[in-house]
Amino acid sequence: MRYIGSKARISKEIIAVAGQPDGNGRFVDAFCGMGSVGNAAADSGWSVHLNDQLFSAVTISGARLISKSDVDFHQLGDYEKAIELLRAAPQAEGFVWREYSPASGSKSLAQVERRYFTEENALRIDGIRKLIALWSKEKIISKREEVLLLGDLLLAVNRVANISGTYGSFLREWHKPALNEISIDMRTLRDASVMLTTSCADVSKLEMFGEDLAYFDPPYTKRQYAAYYHILETVCSGDEPQVGGKTGLRPWEHLASPFCYKSKALNALISLITNCPARRMLLSYSNEGHVDLQELRASLEISYKVHIHDLGEIGRYRPNRQASVNSVSVSEYLIEITKNKELTAR
Repeated sequence: MRYIGSKARISKEIIAVAGQPDGNGRFVDAFCGMGSVGNAAADSGWSVHLNDQLFSAVTISGARLISKSDVDFHQLGDYEKAIELLRAAPQAEGFVWREYSPASGSKSLAQVERRYFTEENALRIDGIRKLIALWSKEKIISKREEVLLLGDLLLAVNRVANISGTYGSFLREWHKPALNEISIDMRTLRDASVMLTTSCADVSKLEMFGEDLAYFDPPYTKRQYAAYYHILETVCSGDEPQVGGKTGLRPWEHLASPFCYKSKALNALISLITNCPARRMLLSYSNEGHVDLQELRASLEISYKVHIHDLGEIGRYRPNRQASVNSVSVSEYLIEITKNKELTAR
């Protein structure tokens, strides 16, 4: 999955610092994104709570943690049969076709030809999403089965999106993967069940406990995820928001993150840590962040025990050819923060 700030390449290193679960505490992935770290935590035996403000992110991440015993699709036959039925779903002239394919040039209110998907793929996306919604409404599938199928659909959508890496804009010309016929595929499910809970909430409203291990991977550059991944959010939600302009952005300003503003980032990070009930916290950060790492460390050390783990350099996110040409490495850090006993007692 193409995603800014993905921790897929360093998830094992993060969990090595987290260590093994030592009681009733959960691994709380508070900004779960595509779920790489939560997935690695589950592999290490943690009970996992996934949270993100984006419903699509929680869905994609949650689908990764579903096991064979969580879904049997008994009303459809099995998982394989469910996928076969989705592949055969009738095309539908729905929202994605109307707003995010060339049909938008005549069908949308904006009268702008948006080339996120070919018309054929957009019709199929709408048809598959409509069938999943019908199965959910008629209780033909369980909630976890719905999450799994939506996660599969979002992966399929991403493979044929005519984008440079995010959904902030579409490409003027069709690139080769976007011309492929969309295919929703089965995934290999986990053998062992995971103790999993999820939420879709502002991190400041996320319930946590002292014994939990809180993992924070907030945005630390100007990129606003709600805007950059708006189409995945629309497909996952199955809604029809009012969109406009050349790119067809859904309303996202209410999800704007203070971590993305240089003037607000330090206070937002300090507030995040100060108000977290968990005794132990891990904060991912990089040298590209708005806040200088040593300034952040000094601010935290006033009240907490702080240890910075240098996770080394990884290749910078490369959403397009120009970014690949200009690519530089990014230094990744994991800040381990521990409350003293007095703060934990409060």
